[in-house]
Amino acid sequence: MPEPRTFTEQDPIRVFLLDDHEVVRRGLADLLDAEPDICVIGDAGTHDQALVRGPALRPDVAVLDVRLPDGDGISVCRELRSQMPELACLMLTSFDDEEALLDAIMAGASGYVLKQIKGSDLVSAVRTVAAGQSMLDPSTTARLMRSLRADPADSPAVPSELAGLSPRERDILALIGDGLTNREIGKKLYLSEKTVKNHISRLLAKLGVQRRVQAAVLASQLEQPEAGEHRTR
Repeated sequence: MPEPRTFTEQDPIRVFLLDDHEVVRRGLADLLDAEPDICVIGDAGTHDQALVRGPALRPDVAVLDVRLPDGDGISVCRELRSQMPELACLMLTSFDDEEALLDAIMAGASGYVLKQIKGSDLVSAVRTVAAGQSMLDPSTTARLMRSLRADPADSPAVPSELAGLSPRERDILALIGDGLTNREIGKKLYLSEKTVKNHISRLLAKLGVQRRVQAAVLASQLEQPEAGEHRTR
């Protein structure tokens, strides 16, 4: 793993903001720019603006509103990280939405915080994710995973369906469970992004699920009986 990057006043954390309310963006910019080791380099008010401006600015951290008038911040997170895998995304929302939290994890978000957060805590969260650490609450994440495992529509068929996966599909499922994007999975396994998409479509069909979030839950069960197997090549 690469060494965590150290940010200073001369080399500050470059932050990009996405929120559909201008007053919120201005408030966030004022709050973060007041810190000597943080610099807001740009912002956007819509999904489409973010996808154009974000890659051009190459930020270290993107603070993304989850709900937008023309889309959502989670899809922005997924798209930006597919182009900039090193980008740390901090999801900011007014709602304590369990499904959105799981979707954010699967999109590769490094943190998920409510807008009711104190200013000082938000600054700390930006520094935390910039340093390569997670701001996802472990107890909340564990509770959500348990609730999905308890879904009667998914649980009974898990062992036999997992047994039907090929070694390559097990590799990919394990990496989905780690929250990697298709592009990142391709780099790790030396596959094209299109090949990864094809593998994922097949393994989702074999597992009888439609969403990556559900596959991620199954990935945790794959690792328990066969720890380490999916890492071998």
